[in-house]
Amino acid sequence: MKKIIALLLAGLMIVALVGCGSSSREVIQLTFATEDAEAILKAAGIYLPEVEDTEAAGSTVVWFAWYDDMQNYSDDEIINSGYWTFQEKYGCSVSWYECTWDTRFDELANLILASNSPDFYPGHDEVFPNNCIKGMFVPVDDYIDYDDPLWEGEKDYAYTYYSIKDRPYVIVYDNTFNNVVAYNRRVMEEYGYDDPAELYYNDEWTWDVFYDMCLDFTDADENRYALDGWYYSVALLHSCGETIVQYNTETQQFESNIDSAAIERAANLLYDLSKNGTIYPVWDNSWTIRNGTEGGGMNEGLCLFYLGGTWMFTGTVDTISPVWGDLEDGELMFCPLPRDDDGDGNYYTESIPTGYCIIQGATNPEGVALLSACMRFKVLDPTVVDIDRLQLEETYLWTEEMLDMYDECYDLATASHVIVTYGEGYGDKLYTVVDTLERIAQSSDASTWAQLKESYTEQVEYYVNQLNEQITAYDPYSLNDYEG
Repeated sequence: MKKIIALLLAGLMIVALVGCGSSSREVIQLTFATEDAEAILKAAGIYLPEVEDTEAAGSTVVWFAWYDDMQNYSDDEIINSGYWTFQEKYGCSVSWYECTWDTRFDELANLILASNSPDFYPGHDEVFPNNCIKGMFVPVDDYIDYDDPLWEGEKDYAYTYYSIKDRPYVIVYDNTFNNVVAYNRRVMEEYGYDDPAELYYNDEWTWDVFYDMCLDFTDADENRYALDGWYYSVALLHSCGETIVQYNTETQQFESNIDSAAIERAANLLYDLSKNGTIYPVWDNSWTIRNGTEGGGMNEGLCLFYLGGTWMFTGTVDTISPVWGDLEDGELMFCPLPRDDDGDGNYYTESIPTGYCIIQGATNPEGVALLSACMRFKVLDPTVVDIDRLQLEETYLWTEEMLDMYDECYDLATASHVIVTYGEGYGDKLYTVVDTLERIAQSSDASTWAQLKESYTEQVEYYVNQLNEQITAYDPYSLNDYEG
């Protein structure tokens, strides 16, 4: 494995590029041949277009985002072979227009109105449907053919969850999971708890087991709290298998689900966790998580579970081990969210798309489609070393157990019982109400679900109806300018 990395790094080509919306950064471009992979995938009817057959060859696409995960800024990091293909095979490049998270949509709106649109934006759930019906993004089926074998497995996902009147708005080249339960095995052993990963594989990882551990572990006098961070409330609520506002994929309309018995059980779990003091009191610490660090307290045995994405522990060993636990000793581990003891028996985790949206007024939408095809090709490629996985193992020192669990969580997010949330995609007013309800446990004085329902049911229903009216009135088959 290390020989493969050495060979890859030996062929690095370094050039300096500047993102048009950012300060100067040196981009380290890595190249990687794909001929063998293309030959094998052709046998399955899966092709990348020939260079001479695509007008996007040799072009540049402008990426508008607050991050850039396509280009390398450090030669000890290897990412994204899909971009390599885009660069090497087609002579294309990406120019990063860096925005800020808080003002991203305002910045983008101003660029669109000034006829200076970037080409594409991350295909996150936040874009749909509100920013689509506003005209900020355009349907993608004019530029990619979801019936092509290259896209097999993603068409249903895109058309089911991210389309309006049968026109998809996200080029989905993959979909993956969101939150997991991270823990330190040394700490679990010290307290005599069963390993959550083993409980999961034995189908015994339930809310009751999780709750009992949280209650037993917590001791405010010792500064020990079972939970910390920003994601535990939303993650545990959705682990029931439902969301407060759900998308009816048959009618392509949204529905209030605030009266769901499953949602109520999840809310009661969160209420009990809060009222029994198992959550680190950020409200008493200037609304800051412990040490101001994701995973703070895990290695010291002061935090039992940390819920969030696996991105939280994908840094170097020197930065991860002191926070989460000794990677080389296998202390860090994670597993899916526990399941509802009274539910349908399934484990649930939010499924999130990985892909791109084409911005209204983009000058190179064909280039975005070509890059997306290269990224999709990487996902399907059976012969090229999975660079992301290689990096997890060799650079971040993930164990085989962690890699296997990653695959398990990925399978859950792509199973038939998919949970999709839309966050800011609901629109500001509905999102604000839903966000308040989802964060039931992130308060110094949590309300009961009955109290929350009494306060917010009418608002949820009103804003859902308002959103549905906008969707009904929207025509994705006409040329829609951005409405602001």
